[in-house]
Amino acid sequence: MSFPDAAGDFSYSEHDFQRVQTIALREAGISLPVSKRSLVFSRVSRRIRATGKESFGAYLDYVSSSDGMEEMQELICVLTTNVTQFFREKSHFEHLEDHVAPHMSRTLRSGGRCRMWSAACSTGQEAWSMAMSVVDKISDAPWLDMKILATDINHSVVNFGQAGQYLAEEVQTVPDHMRRKFMEPNGVGGFRMAGEIRRLPVFKPLNLNRVWPFHGSFDVIFCRNVVIYFDDETRNALWKRLAGRLVPGGFLYVGHSERVENMRDCGLEAVAPTIYIKRA
Repeated sequence: MSFPDAAGDFSYSEHDFQRVQTIALREAGISLPVSKRSLVFSRVSRRIRATGKESFGAYLDYVSSSDGMEEMQELICVLTTNVTQFFREKSHFEHLEDHVAPHMSRTLRSGGRCRMWSAACSTGQEAWSMAMSVVDKISDAPWLDMKILATDINHSVVNFGQAGQYLAEEVQTVPDHMRRKFMEPNGVGGFRMAGEIRRLPVFKPLNLNRVWPFHGSFDVIFCRNVVIYFDDETRNALWKRLAGRLVPGGFLYVGHSERVENMRDCGLEAVAPTIYIKRA
């Protein structure tokens, strides 16, 4: 049957939606409820037109073939939602500045290394906020062994974050002293990240539910507002993997509507409703 709310140039059947559900779950761990069927139609239709395919079925056949591997990435990108802002969930950055930065400062200045990870960085505001919080408290961090890994499944937003350029209205949540310190006008009415702070974040595309092409551990991981799109099994498996990449005493920050239900299995302890520490 076709969904009655489908409109436009393509018919859209229940079978088409179920195929997209299967692809999203298999490729990205994304669980698409029936309530998202109109959203799926709207977003996938754009890719059908862009590729010149004649129907949902033909498009889904194409992305599932060896010739459609690159388009599969585009499909996953349009199925993901990118909502973010600078210093979103202020309490996380207050905790980072007040409780984590002093320890990082001692580690870095004694010759040690510190690593942070923005595990679903979207267009980069989270990673840049992490960088600003750290450098505001540890001014020489860009010259020490400090790095921030910023990853997202959507390669387009990763490139946007790497560029570090934002509209004037997007930087309104950046504290004034940080905006003056770490940003400069970009000449077209917006701002760009400027100066040595640009040494800290490294932006890379990454599917959190696939193999991670790195082996190091992190002092801090932000993974916020992404597991809400996963089913219980995928979500709990990801929490365990993330906890496994934290150093003892490292912190995991999650979204305001998220909870780590399998804390004991992960070796985590809650220090606040959305902040967890890796037990020593």
